[in-house]
Amino acid sequence: MNADLAVLEQALGHTFRNRELLFRALTHKSRIYEKSPEGDVLADNEQLEFLGDSILGFVVSESLVRRFPSFPEGRLSKLKAHLVSAAWLYEVAQELHLGEYLLLGRGEEMSGGREKRALLSDALEALIAALYLDAGLDAVRPLIEDRVIGDLQAPEDGFDSAVTDHKSALQETAQALKLPPPRYAIVSEEGPEHAKLFTVEVRLGKDWSSQAQGMSKKAAGQKAAQQVLHQLAQENNHSKQ
Repeated sequence: MNADLAVLEQALGHTFRNRELLFRALTHKSRIYEKSPEGDVLADNEQLEFLGDSILGFVVSESLVRRFPSFPEGRLSKLKAHLVSAAWLYEVAQELHLGEYLLLGRGEEMSGGREKRALLSDALEALIAALYLDAGLDAVRPLIEDRVIGDLQAPEDGFDSAVTDHKSALQETAQALKLPPPRYAIVSEEGPEHAKLFTVEVRLGKDWSSQAQGMSKKAAGQKAAQQVLHQLAQENNHSKQ
């Protein structure tokens, strides 16, 4: 691990009182067979992952009930399943550059462990548990609210835009229209490290483009893609009239 943990702590908005918890959260089981420079066997993050999974589920459920008091259980469950899925947590972990901080065994390092979905999503759950053990739920909520849930939008009409992959839909639309793939670019990053606001632009061919903001690059990209899809739908409706 070559990355500076202070940078990660800044992104989390929390400085650990017990640094051992942070190290443990980032230690994959492949590393336990190796010894630290001091000769001590390192503890891996599997127990923390177990605890973090439960904490994540609780905080996400609490937040969804608060944000969407009129939603039935089925809709809330659908949103929660998306937000706690390994695929979504992997994206959040990438936004935090979590792979740069992982402590891996040599074999896992050589096999590309720093980019593996399972390792990164598990490490994020372990990190959630480490935050909780170090400073309680008040330290955990900002990470989950800002990074995992973000500016989630789920309209009352029953269409869960939050669980729709607009970027994939735009990619498929581009193929159907025989256009080149959509191009995404980060226009700006504003605010402190732990609360950045990203502006992302997407361009499709020569005629369609849009910019959107979000608390993460992925959220902003999804919004921008959704807006271009809306532009295409409007043009299609006009052409039929």
